[in-house]
Amino acid sequence: MQTQRQLFLNHNAQTSDTPLLLEIDHANGVYMYGKNQERYLDLISGIGVSNVGHCHPKVVKAVQEQAAKYMHLMVYGEFVQSPQVDLATRLCKTLPTTLDAVYLVNSGSEATEGALKLAKRYTKRREIISCVNAYHGSSHGALSVMGNEYFKQSFRPLLPGIKHIHYNNINDLELITEETAAVIVETIQGEAGVRIAEKKYMQALRNRCDYTGTLLILDEIQCGFGRTGSFWAFEKYEIIPDILLTAKGLGGGMPIGAFISSKEIMQTLSVNPVLGHITTFGGHPVSCAAAIACMDIIEDENLILSVEKKSQTFIQHLKHPGIKDIRHAGLMMAVEFESYAVLKKIIDNAISKGVLTDWFLFCDHSMRIAPPLIIAENEIIEACQIISAC
Repeated sequence: MQTQRQLFLNHNAQTSDTPLLLEIDHANGVYMYGKNQERYLDLISGIGVSNVGHCHPKVVKAVQEQAAKYMHLMVYGEFVQSPQVDLATRLCKTLPTTLDAVYLVNSGSEATEGALKLAKRYTKRREIISCVNAYHGSSHGALSVMGNEYFKQSFRPLLPGIKHIHYNNINDLELITEETAAVIVETIQGEAGVRIAEKKYMQALRNRCDYTGTLLILDEIQCGFGRTGSFWAFEKYEIIPDILLTAKGLGGGMPIGAFISSKEIMQTLSVNPVLGHITTFGGHPVSCAAAIACMDIIEDENLILSVEKKSQTFIQHLKHPGIKDIRHAGLMMAVEFESYAVLKKIIDNAISKGVLTDWFLFCDHSMRIAPPLIIAENEIIEACQIISAC
């Protein structure tokens, strides 16, 4: 009889020829457990997903209760479904009043796709600008605005009319013109290795978009939902986007995403043509219930208040001559090493000792650290000791 690992390799589509092949039986809090009760301290949260930890009891309860009421009923936007209405209302309460219309989808890539369509529809322009080393998903439109050619070259032709600017380079903002429908930017660049925008850059970007009538799309798929020490990362820059993207940490472990804008902008998707954007499973009631519970947990447990302190604990205890730099925005961290070869050995060794970390797509010599926000100080210290030893 074939093992689960053999069946995985035989029948599950592979995304690389070197999968980690960890077999996880269950997960709870900041830990994942193998079939033989091996314990792994999760320092990457499923790539920024499990902000409130794995299988938080309140999320599990919300999922169970909603699944017992109803699951899929109808394509998004036709029925008044309380989980969708309640989640959209809750999201809008965290945002400036101009961001008052939520379109719920299934993932970050789908949020990107919807936002790109919305920007073109509203402005009646076709040019989109994104950043070098940007990552916004891997579906065709999202791939088109990705800022790394290695991951795009095999899938061309992609969307026309895409230009790239350098993150944090104010001079490049002159490339934004009256022909530009939207600029899409990660508030904190993720796969580039946690690159943090300067406040003057973000404000100059906002001003340039205002001057040219260009929509500003801020991608907070990774950095939103408390990850950086504020609910939304853009709050620290004193700017407001025209369209906001969220996913990952939104669902407490369930698949969900959203693009959020003003009613004025969003309503253009409902006319000429009608159903300008449509999704079958977007805003799935069970995922919405999980997202509401996730928001409750972040608020009730005051998770955001401790984010910066916890990040400083990591910085304090990650002391080693092999570490070249540590970049961080709250608990979105990159620990830089000399090379990928050096980092890969550390990551593999750490996994064997029960600590799961990762690297970044466009910065493979930096270690990704993005643990659940519920991680305790003693767990941080333990993880740092293991990483340093490795």
